[in-house]
Amino acid sequence: MKNKLLLWAAFTGIYGGGMLALSGQWRSPLMWTFVTGTSVLLLYALTAMTSDLANERFRPPEPGIDATALRWVRIMALATVIVSPLDGGRFHWSPPFPDGVRVAALIGFFSAVLFCFRAMLVNRYFSVVIRIQTDRGHRVVDSGPYAFIRHPGYAGMIVAVPAMALTLGSLWGLGCALTYSLLIVQRVRKEDRYLQANLPGYSDYAERVTSRLIPGIW
Repeated sequence: MKNKLLLWAAFTGIYGGGMLALSGQWRSPLMWTFVTGTSVLLLYALTAMTSDLANERFRPPEPGIDATALRWVRIMALATVIVSPLDGGRFHWSPPFPDGVRVAALIGFFSAVLFCFRAMLVNRYFSVVIRIQTDRGHRVVDSGPYAFIRHPGYAGMIVAVPAMALTLGSLWGLGCALTYSLLIVQRVRKEDRYLQANLPGYSDYAERVTSRLIPGIW
């Protein structure tokens, strides 16, 4: 628990302080709500996470099958985190966003992050890399949100990152975020094919739960 709290404190200080510094909006209620809410959600996820899930999530023992693609996903996520507050708060490259749009995006961001964390906590094999976790007895998880879509964690990420850019009022950040989301969609395709070919029981699960990201659509 001590290590989890230290990780949470470090994230809150670096991410929260960084976002406020990049945006220059130290007195903005919306920015403080964004930073505080994100910190609270992370604290919830970290305290509820088991040690073996935390190790798999943050320190997987192997790079998986998609190291190059994952690197680009991370680059676009980082670009969104840097460009959005600089644009929306400090330099105003984008036109002003209506407050209603930013508040709605903030609610969408929190909801998507919470949905993603819920998927992570239900699935003890939730990993940052694509691999079969034979060292952890990898099996199909079909409870919680996995009873409706096969990749709920990715679904949350695809919504959360663009919602963050909209919350911060940045069209340039939104462009980075949408690129991130497209990369995640490609990752879903690759991971789903890999799991059907290599994880026992996953093909049967895919026949029962036919939607990858959006129930009844795809």
